[in-house]
Amino acid sequence: MTAPIETARPYSRAWLLSEEPASRHQAQLGRAYVIWRRFSGNRLAIAGLVIIVALILIAAMAPLIAPHSPVIGDLAGARLRPPLTEGYVLGTDGQGRDILSRLIVGSRITLAVVALVAIIAAPVGLIVGTVSGYAGGWVDAVLMRVTDIFLAFPKLVLALAFVAALGPGIENAIIAIALTSWPPYARIARAETMTFRRSDFIAAVKLMGASPVRIVLKHVMPLCLSSLIVRVTLDMAGIILTAAGLGFLGLGAQPPMPEWGAMIADGRRFILDQWWVAAMPGFAILIVSLGFNLLGDGLRDALDPKEGGQ
Repeated sequence: MTAPIETARPYSRAWLLSEEPASRHQAQLGRAYVIWRRFSGNRLAIAGLVIIVALILIAAMAPLIAPHSPVIGDLAGARLRPPLTEGYVLGTDGQGRDILSRLIVGSRITLAVVALVAIIAAPVGLIVGTVSGYAGGWVDAVLMRVTDIFLAFPKLVLALAFVAALGPGIENAIIAIALTSWPPYARIARAETMTFRRSDFIAAVKLMGASPVRIVLKHVMPLCLSSLIVRVTLDMAGIILTAAGLGFLGLGAQPPMPEWGAMIADGRRFILDQWWVAAMPGFAILIVSLGFNLLGDGLRDALDPKEGGQ
């Protein structure tokens, strides 16, 4: 009588948690289920996930939900209005522009910076770290010394140097942040690679005739992904702050783009009397950074292979 039930419910809890999976597909689903159970048991991690999902939805629907234009304001009749004024929930800035609308549209810029930096920096760091850790010798020495040179400078200072060389603008800011973000990922990938490069399964793959390139791409890199994902998620807050710092200094997004760091720079002239002009984008940066940190902490705990409980 149990066989029809198992056939009708192939993804039951017992099937997912089976200690003897019948296929790779079942093993992968079981692993994903265990990770989700660990993650969902962390309320702070769920709160971080909610914040990030809300950011993505707001960015996706920004043109539809923004109540006013983010770049055109009513300079004559709506300049520096306080929060909760009729028609302006978060008030207006020195140009009469709705702060809420600028924050909503600016979330697209923030999300684009975070995504593009992660897409550029994480693969570079993964490749450098795995090649360095697996090859060893002079290859390892050269790649790690280059990594050490980048790590010797504070990230914001190095990003300022790159932006100064490339010129101000959001595109150059993304490139500069990506160039300063890959070294920690390379260090993590190298450390992970060196822990199992002499393991039995790598030796077995070599005996089967696999080339070093195939070993690194098919067997080493996938084992480094979990640690890399956690580090990338935790670094999102730093990326947001670096982008905001460049925007604050006028080297990131250029006016009239509603970038959060540039909005804070614009509001510093009114910080004593019209505090909301700078405080609202600062609060947005705080909330989003907190969300990424909570999400990263939750992923770190969920993906930790030392956690034994299911």
